[in-house]
Amino acid sequence: MAISQWCRGRIIGLGSTATVFLATAFPSGHLFAVKSADLSLHASLQREQGILSSLHHPNIVSCLGFDVTAESSGGRLSYNLFLEYAPVGSLSECIMKHGDRLEEGVIRSYTGDILRGLAYLHAKSIAHCDVKSRNVLIWPDGRAKVADLGCARPTAGDDGAVRPIAGTPMFMAPEVARGEEQGAPADIWALGCTVVEMASGLPPWPDVDVPAAALHRIGFTSDVPKCPGWLSEEAKDFLDKCWRRDARERWTADQLLQHPFLAKQSPPNRFTESSSSHVKVSPRSTLEQSLWDSVADEEEEVEMERQIDSPEERIRQLISGGFPAANWTCDDNWITVRITEEEPTVATADAADEPIRHSNTDYISSAADRFSNSVADGVPDYSDELDDVVFVNQMAGERQICTPAVDVDNNMYIYILLICCIACIKLTRLTQLKVKRAMR
Repeated sequence: MAISQWCRGRIIGLGSTATVFLATAFPSGHLFAVKSADLSLHASLQREQGILSSLHHPNIVSCLGFDVTAESSGGRLSYNLFLEYAPVGSLSECIMKHGDRLEEGVIRSYTGDILRGLAYLHAKSIAHCDVKSRNVLIWPDGRAKVADLGCARPTAGDDGAVRPIAGTPMFMAPEVARGEEQGAPADIWALGCTVVEMASGLPPWPDVDVPAAALHRIGFTSDVPKCPGWLSEEAKDFLDKCWRRDARERWTADQLLQHPFLAKQSPPNRFTESSSSHVKVSPRSTLEQSLWDSVADEEEEVEMERQIDSPEERIRQLISGGFPAANWTCDDNWITVRITEEEPTVATADAADEPIRHSNTDYISSAADRFSNSVADGVPDYSDELDDVVFVNQMAGERQICTPAVDVDNNMYIYILLICCIACIKLTRLTQLKVKRAMR
């Protein structure tokens, strides 16, 4: 598809030297991805374009063309590489969307797609050199495609040219970490690391944070990444074939495609757009923050729990000391009694007594409900200070403490303080939900 006119949209990815945008072609309205870099830094993009233009495989992202444009701000020239757009997002995002762990059937399906793409590249004497979940894109039909060939290099016919080591340290093979060679066997090692990502949601060396330390451990020890214990024996043996420290003993992509782990028949387990409607929504680009996505859903769950077991009802039961809950929705049977040090007052429920009513009775009753809710939401217990204002039920003759002792003229300040406390509690709960989602 030749693209002559197009419009740049939002950012959907960011790399070390290039930025990926969503774009629209005119007049067709076709969506595609544009990988743009400053013209002075376009060597990597130009090399990627040269490699992709010669490749045609269902498990390799297709190149749709390229052009050079002048930016409206400052007239800066940009090199733009046109690529297929994956609306579902990357495999890394898919892993996060499904709880940081995929089922083995899904892992088998995606691993087979990646291997078929790598086998095609290796048959063309090309090594990808940066295989990882972020560089695998998922299509709505569940198919996985290998993407981002910015680090790719030919493995034959390079006239002995010395190329610097490229890729992500955590996914490098031992021979790459030592700076010896970087070819097709290194892609197989990285594929095993990608399987670990799918099975655990973690990088292959989760206990190592410093890249230099990771390179030393990979290149100069006998360690291999830890295989998730819940995987089947076939999957563990598959990883063992990927992680042979001697590159000459490592299985090739064609050999791994015949491994029992991939040859094992199972019902379709790919996650498609239609089958993933029951899971939480995650962002579709590497720049969007997924920790904000499910806050609304979690708040709805909390609200449902409240409806099932209302804190207000629990507080009312505690206040009534085990007696039937008082009727808080109607204050016709309540009177307000202030007990002062100068004139002790006894509250009774005798019908002959004249009810002592205050003009703020309705407001005080409403404040009692708000105070009950604030206690349920985590406000410290101030029951020791509730010693002066008492609500008396004329029908039952029960005395129930409901709100702190204050001068009636100063009630407004207390109510404002209670409202502020409740607002702070709600804000704290929302923040906790977001942090909880971020740590999953």
